[in-house]
Amino acid sequence: MARQGDKSAWFSTGIFPDASLVPGLLEHAADISVSLDADLTINAIAVNPVAASLGCLDHWVGRPFEDFLAEESRIKFRDRISAARNDDSGLPMRMELNHVDNATWDFPVAYSAHRIPDGGVLLLGRDMQPLAELQRSLVSEQLARERDYQKLRAEEACFRVVLDTSETAIVLIDPKQGRIRDLNGVAAGLLGTIAASLNGSVLAQCFEGRRREELGEALQAAASGDEGRGIEVVCRRTGRPLTLYPRFFRAASELVLVCRIAGSGETAEDGDATFFLGELFSGSTDAIVLTDSKGLIREANEAFLMMADAALLRNVRDQPLADFLSRGAIDQKLIFEAADQDTRLRSYNTQVISPVGSRTSVDISAARLRQGNGAYGYGLIIRDVTRRDSLDAEAGPLVISEDAMKHMMDLVGTASLKELVSATSDVVEKMCIETALQLTSNNRVAAADMLGLSRQSLYVKLRKHGFIDDSDSN
Repeated sequence: MARQGDKSAWFSTGIFPDASLVPGLLEHAADISVSLDADLTINAIAVNPVAASLGCLDHWVGRPFEDFLAEESRIKFRDRISAARNDDSGLPMRMELNHVDNATWDFPVAYSAHRIPDGGVLLLGRDMQPLAELQRSLVSEQLARERDYQKLRAEEACFRVVLDTSETAIVLIDPKQGRIRDLNGVAAGLLGTIAASLNGSVLAQCFEGRRREELGEALQAAASGDEGRGIEVVCRRTGRPLTLYPRFFRAASELVLVCRIAGSGETAEDGDATFFLGELFSGSTDAIVLTDSKGLIREANEAFLMMADAALLRNVRDQPLADFLSRGAIDQKLIFEAADQDTRLRSYNTQVISPVGSRTSVDISAARLRQGNGAYGYGLIIRDVTRRDSLDAEAGPLVISEDAMKHMMDLVGTASLKELVSATSDVVEKMCIETALQLTSNNRVAAADMLGLSRQSLYVKLRKHGFIDDSDSN
């Protein structure tokens, strides 16, 4: 706490019986109390001992108050003080100011300004640093939650691709309730139906003569043993003998039972697998497209025809896949190149455009398909994510990286709004260019096409944001 001058001059002695009590009252009534003379020079200051973060401000006394304000706060302070002096209502004027001190220390304070009889001003302030820290913590927490959510979505997409493309019949079961949590198309085919009709149903209902409790105990006993024995069952829908091979695994703190389903014989199973794969292709709710090595569509299921607003397969057969993608040949090239490098692409976000102009946001999984004669083609699973994107839009704004957000937050209070908007535009521009380079595997020609820029304009922006130096001409 620092005091300077005669504090009894702050108020007329007619208000308080003992004017010497005023400084102590002000010291504890606000985090910081500043007395200004008519020239807005600090003649006294008091800091609440509870607000230790403000430190010692003795060196402020005798200097203009504006010397300790950020540039934008100086303008606000002049306007508010001028308005307060012209206001005859006697009500205090409230303002939030950002202080600067010693070039590196800044802190926000919410003040109420009170006129005093000698023409000066008394400022009673509340330290806003705890609120600012809380806001920063909330922003950091929100960013962390968004990152975790995106990571969870990526892991879920990987799980779905692995499960759906697996040639092994797999069923995930809740061991407590005996209900099916998830299964792939191969398992649903062996059980004589589609996966959507079995999710959430009781596993025992799929087999002849099996009760829930009895089958659950048998599966848990087999899963707990070391010999890996199976459970013989008969499918209720097809009458086919099947064998269940259960195994426990733990997901976080929850136990899950995974069952591998095997048919009664390899020859019959192979034939049934071909049949069920055909049924899965035609009945899948996700669009499935098969192309040749040049990207011409050879086969497509009903879901893709609906997405492309095509009545019959012949309307899309032998048409380039690029004609139905929002970025055309760029999308097709990126999908096929990724599949060529890793034999399969797990996830690629784009839009499918029909000949009539309707757009569908999709997530594409792709794999390179080889034939015995050396020829090859591509298989694509195209999942409609329009609803998911709309839910994401409702959930919150676009996620900005933590470093970019921190950079923009650090600018607040040190630059004008025009400068802040310009800096923010540069951050967004850099993020878009970086994303385009990642999507195109650093193919700058494709990135320029994706961003709608000429190659020369892209190089200018690459140099501007430090992606390349002046000696780089590739």
